[in-house]
Amino acid sequence: MSLEFNKREDINRLKLSEVGTILSQVKLGGGEKRLEKLRQQGKMTARERIDYLLDKNSQSIEIGALAGYEMYAEDGGCPSGGVVVVIGYVSGRQCVIVANDASVKAGAWFPITGKKNLRAQEIAMENRLPIIYLVDSAGVYLPMQDEIFPDKEHFGRIFRNNAKMSAMGIVQISAIMGSCVAGGAYLPIMSDEAIIVDKTASIFLAGSYLVKAAIGENVDNETLGGATMHCSISGVTDYKAKDDKDALDRIKKLMKSIGEQENAGFNRISSAEPKRSPDDILGIMPTSRAEQYDTYEIIKCLVDNSEFEEYKPDYGKTIICAYARIDGWSVGIVANQRMIVKNGKGEMQFGGVIYSDSADKATRFIANCNQRKIPLVFLQDVTGFMVGSKSEQGGIIKDGAKMVSAVANSVVPKFTIITGNSYGAGNYAMCGKAYDPRLIVSWPWAELAVMGGTQAAKVLAQIQESALKSKGKEISEKEHNQILKNISVKYQKQTEAVYSAARLWTDAIINPSETRKWISIGIEMANNAPIQEKFNLGIIQV
Repeated sequence: MSLEFNKREDINRLKLSEVGTILSQVKLGGGEKRLEKLRQQGKMTARERIDYLLDKNSQSIEIGALAGYEMYAEDGGCPSGGVVVVIGYVSGRQCVIVANDASVKAGAWFPITGKKNLRAQEIAMENRLPIIYLVDSAGVYLPMQDEIFPDKEHFGRIFRNNAKMSAMGIVQISAIMGSCVAGGAYLPIMSDEAIIVDKTASIFLAGSYLVKAAIGENVDNETLGGATMHCSISGVTDYKAKDDKDALDRIKKLMKSIGEQENAGFNRISSAEPKRSPDDILGIMPTSRAEQYDTYEIIKCLVDNSEFEEYKPDYGKTIICAYARIDGWSVGIVANQRMIVKNGKGEMQFGGVIYSDSADKATRFIANCNQRKIPLVFLQDVTGFMVGSKSEQGGIIKDGAKMVSAVANSVVPKFTIITGNSYGAGNYAMCGKAYDPRLIVSWPWAELAVMGGTQAAKVLAQIQESALKSKGKEISEKEHNQILKNISVKYQKQTEAVYSAARLWTDAIINPSETRKWISIGIEMANNAPIQEKFNLGIIQV
């Protein structure tokens, strides 16, 4: 290995470590004291419940672990969005598990909590996966009710999805393991089966204090909505459990009884490890997002036997299209080449930029994968589409629109890995969040923004300075540099991978060596949902 390789590896490993430190902090939820308080109440923590539920030695992935990071500081924060979401195996069946974290504001729902719950339901609905809810929540966080209650993608959408999933035949199982109040009471009761834990759990539309205030009745919470009442009088819940473990054991038994279902039929053979180690990615990836690297070497670290069959290798070279296998699954890879390349006319093309020829190639390749029922994997390190008079006259908008149309109308499952840059319309063409990837993750050094930091800062600085000049203020060089610096720092913060993950623009920040695992689990879950929609590109300009 070269000295440059070792240097890159050290710096990238440090970045990976920083994300790991943040994750360790986040997984403490509301802090050790609050976690211990739950245990003293005879309850397990959210993560302990999930760990107990999951099959031993099985693979799982966590969705949105960084949700809410560095948000809501004035309200004490909301680590992991106050809810833990995991895709894993229970009694041999792949499923989605959603567990409220009662150590975070008693499991109250912040805006990001609702968004994360909806993402979990979206994954279950797209992939027809059973979903398990471990409910322990005080309901909507009242100081922010206007941001979580009334809109289309707010709290109410969750119950709508409960009803829709039931109609689709998607299994939903709930365990009420703590508070379950107000509108939140509908979530477990709209599930197929509801388990309630004796003594530590309760479910009601209004608690004792509200009942007293509303109708003057004096009643305790146990009588109002405890396990015994609901299992023997109201019939609201189906099973009474003596403690958390008993409830979770009941879920395991219920999951064992689920019948087999039709799958999508994606092709899979025996898995083979890449000949080039996935760990090498840390040394291949440059430490600056502006630097070049050979994307072929990244692909070799990800695909079985480091082998792939490239589509149109001599045409549209700034996008690599290739058929390959990942963990045995047949995949179509669409990846941005970050090296400067020379096209068939002998013209130089910048790496990471989408040109007319590369957009044209990618469009056809995406159509081919849909025709052959091959899942798509996007390796996204894109700075945008080529600009300038020559590119515009060559019809870059038309060719870019063709690619966007192909991505948007694709019916095979799509998976997006943001390996470096994700700028502007390039994010859309390479299957950003708006284009319904089944999973979208980033590597620790990824950047998401409408444009690169340097260009954006200069534009924003010009706007700010123009406003000051219009008021008669002259800007010195020192003031100009300070304005530019302030804007650059703020803008750069907003482009970082952690900032994106906190807002659920991505599902996770992952170690590059885990990329194969995420794609494999993703395709396995997608295989649960047969493709029902016909592939149709719609009207495209040719």
